[in-house]
Amino acid sequence: MNSLIKLELTRALRNRKFLFFSVIYPSALFLLIAGSAGGTDKIDGTGLTVATYMMVSMASFGALTAVLMGNSERIAKERESGWVRQLRLTTLPGRGYVIAKTASAAVVSLPSIIVVFIVAATVKDVRLEAWQWLALTGAIWAGSLVFAALGVAIGYMASGDAVRPITMITYFGLSMLGGLWMPATTFPDWLQSIAKWLPTHAYAALGQAIEQSHSPHAKDVTLLVVYFALFAGGAAWLYRKDTLKA
Repeated sequence: MNSLIKLELTRALRNRKFLFFSVIYPSALFLLIAGSAGGTDKIDGTGLTVATYMMVSMASFGALTAVLMGNSERIAKERESGWVRQLRLTTLPGRGYVIAKTASAAVVSLPSIIVVFIVAATVKDVRLEAWQWLALTGAIWAGSLVFAALGVAIGYMASGDAVRPITMITYFGLSMLGGLWMPATTFPDWLQSIAKWLPTHAYAALGQAIEQSHSPHAKDVTLLVVYFALFAGGAAWLYRKDTLKA
């Protein structure tokens, strides 16, 4: 399994398009959205400045991009090419394949988070305590595992031709409705009610709580745990189903 993880990391790091959209793109969006905002301009209903709010949002968005986009398309294509079938002939257990995909995606998500933090600190002068930087990195990285599991599930659910549109709809839908691109507080009341139950909204809320020196809300943590169980369980079921068809 360790060899497969190393192979997955090597493939991801060689993919320049993937690295651009998962590492550079979130930082560019942060500068585009927060670049013209003043240092004291705040987001209504959050108590956070535009820069600190969007820093967490874009770091979460970058991690989401790394784990969701990378996993889903790669797995669907590997299934069609016969690579997954070849792996089943080895001693690698099925759970090892799923774990390797999730672990490699999680490792690649770290640069996405750190680069956004560096840009926010140097360009927009975002200042936090040392423990907050560490807690933010850990919370956003750990939360990305939820979407890594979702990526695995989509990769086993969709064919090679259908995986991209399904992933893009899921990716943009969760990002926009979850409040990663714009504050959910600007949504109509009915849409805010929906957004509060989405995994991306709970995901960003972890970092926002840490920025305010608060503990993450129990509801947000519970939502992420439940979504992870659903996505991971769905991925495991789809993997077994795919194995029976092979």
